Amino acid sequence: MKTIFKKVTAAALAATMVVGMAACGSGSETASSSDSAASSSGTEAAATPAVTDNSKIKIGVSIWSSTDVLGSQCKLILDAAADALGVEVQYVDQGHVSEKVTASVEQLVAAGCQGIIICNSSDTEMTSAIKTCNDNGVYLAQFFRIISETNSADIYQAAKDSAYYIGAVHEDEPANGEALVNILLDKGDRDIGLIGWEQGDATWLGRWEGYKAGVDKWNEAHPDDPAQLSEPQYAGTTSEGGSKAAEALMAADPNLDALIPAGGGGDPLQGAIAAVERAGKTQDIDIVSTDFLPDLGDRLENGSMAGESGGHYCDPLIAFMMVYNAIKGNYTGFAGNFEDVSFPYLYVSSAEDYQAYEKYFVDQLPYTSDELVEMSNLDLSALKEAAKNISIEDAASRAGN
Repeated sequence: MKTIFKKVTAAALAATMVVGMAACGSGSETASSSDSAASSSGTEAAATPAVTDNSKIKIGVSIWSSTDVLGSQCKLILDAAADALGVEVQYVDQGHVSEKVTASVEQLVAAGCQGIIICNSSDTEMTSAIKTCNDNGVYLAQFFRIISETNSADIYQAAKDSAYYIGAVHEDEPANGEALVNILLDKGDRDIGLIGWEQGDATWLGRWEGYKAGVDKWNEAHPDDPAQLSEPQYAGTTSEGGSKAAEALMAADPNLDALIPAGGGGDPLQGAIAAVERAGKTQDIDIVSTDFLPDLGDRLENGSMAGESGGHYCDPLIAFMMVYNAIKGNYTGFAGNFEDVSFPYLYVSSAEDYQAYEKYFVDQLPYTSDELVEMSNLDLSALKEAAKNISIEDAASRAGN
């Protein structure tokens, strides 16, 4: 199959794996490298021996929800990867409640997980998560999140120093926010209400930065046709929260012509849409958001959604592969490094756009079992390249279309 993924796989498998930031090595090399890394990170944890028997590998997933729209899609691809590789996976749903987020890491370590992937809520939670993993020799990677080097410099440095923290798989959230607000501005919307999920969440703050940047750029270029963005209403991660937030914004501003429920797994968006429908304003208020809904195609067609970003749900798959290879001893030398894995959003703004996404990401998973095994054999550099190239077009080419 002529695809970027296949080309990356072939190149990676043909290349000689070298020890380094994204190194692959034997079990003995891994132990030596891990000893050195643990020493340089200042942790007391002994080197974690490589696990060669996949049936003995257990990877934990700390997630806001494994049952809502986005979370259930993440679980599908992670379960498929676990089945393809013959490893065990365990989930803990923490609802982005800070104490539950930190407790989830302790719970997964106690359950015998050698590696954990986590979608945390705030950077501060990562202090405890990193310490727990350092103390127990458990590998850790973030998904849908990255620690802010600017706003959380001490936590970022702790992650970088750790012999067990691998890195973060995340999107360019400011760019995402700006792209979404531009969809609304291009449709003629000028009075935009904003719904966040949790104050202080790094991903939410990134999206908010993008929304504000888009509006600011518009106003600078169109001083006679200004747009405004409301202060956010916070919804948590529930449908009821999204509904109440939308109702509050509509009540506060009768001229509201657009809403951005910023995300939170999909449920807040569904609540906001329902509130707009109950108010009889579906044709008056355009809605864009992040995290695809299962009926997004219909909603783009009937006008209850104007556009959306997200939909890939493969972000945690890349974090899963990073942790898997660390447990196997294929990736080593984490202390002093912070692997920043950029991941692309998919954008749809029409029913036709969604049909292509639905064909390759909903009706079927974008990777077969054989392709998931091939992905697990990539070195870290090639894995990052594969992540960067995940797209509707790539999935279509892998399907032979």
